[in-house]
Amino acid sequence: RIVVAGCMAAAQPYTVKRVAPKVVLVSPQNIVRFLEAVESGQDLVLGERDTTYLKPYVEGAIAAVPIAEGCVGQCTFCITKIARRRLRSYRAETVVRAVEEAVRRGAVEIELAAQDSGCYGLDIGLRLPDLVKGILDKVEGKYVLRIGMTNPDTVLSIVDELVEVLREPRVYKYLHIPLQSADDRVLRLMRRRYTYDEFRHLVLELRRKVVGISIATDIIVGHPGEDDEAFERTVRAVEELQFDKVHIAQYTIRPRTESAAMKQIPEDVKKSRSSTLAKVVERVGLGVNQEYVGSLAKVLVTHRSIRGSIIGRTYNYKPVVLIGSEASYELGEEYAVFISSATFFDLRGYVLS
Repeated sequence: RIVVAGCMAAAQPYTVKRVAPKVVLVSPQNIVRFLEAVESGQDLVLGERDTTYLKPYVEGAIAAVPIAEGCVGQCTFCITKIARRRLRSYRAETVVRAVEEAVRRGAVEIELAAQDSGCYGLDIGLRLPDLVKGILDKVEGKYVLRIGMTNPDTVLSIVDELVEVLREPRVYKYLHIPLQSADDRVLRLMRRRYTYDEFRHLVLELRRKVVGISIATDIIVGHPGEDDEAFERTVRAVEELQFDKVHIAQYTIRPRTESAAMKQIPEDVKKSRSSTLAKVVERVGLGVNQEYVGSLAKVLVTHRSIRGSIIGRTYNYKPVVLIGSEASYELGEEYAVFISSATFFDLRGYVLS
């Protein structure tokens, strides 16, 4: 029996059934009932996720704990909102229990994951900083929390409280805040609920109030309505704001979304813009990371890369490739590291004896 599970099952069920009529569909909301679908052969695409049940995803020293599903946005390019639907936040006590379990199982880095962590709790009378404080107060042990992706508009509404928890030693000084475009007209077409000036002010405010914070972002190139001038604004924004990490995505049509019905930009233009921006991102990223060369850092060893390298994280979530014998390092342990070199993507260093 073949089962198609996840966002595609919820967002494009008719497309899947047209190609493979006999497959069983399981939506994200029903993923905990996967075995039931396998045994019964019945589609499970209706209903809401059971937010009283939560199990952490633990792999070695790293864990992910979902804190919410869905979001409150209406982005015109996004198919995820069709699959995940309305915001459903897990109760704080449920999240706390999942974090406790992750720590018991050896996790030292715990991501609080959601489509938009910043809107956590809007449906249950809480906010993200309340949740983080509750975890820190109630969960003992050696661990660091990483706040998952947060949209600019939801961060703007809690920025002062968020700054407070980002200053906590058991929280990475790191946020992933998608810009998508620095052109206000394109942002309106995307139905993003902020202007570039508001985003810029947010980044500068966070850097002023949280010393050393790393900020990652996402950019979509080639969204309908993005002309050359709009693209150049985005390039200048990347140069001005000096992001620690930028993920670039060429816009692609998603079925059943509003952006799919807009006038599309030619593929060769999107490809060219992506290539141009990637060069800027690499130059900016290298410049940012080279500022760390010659410094000492406490590095928490979190995992091995697919190539076998030992990887750790600094207090602000900078990835550090540790030089030397694998036997010298233990997952979950912290080491004093001399940063000897950098690429646009990571830092390189060795442990001081």
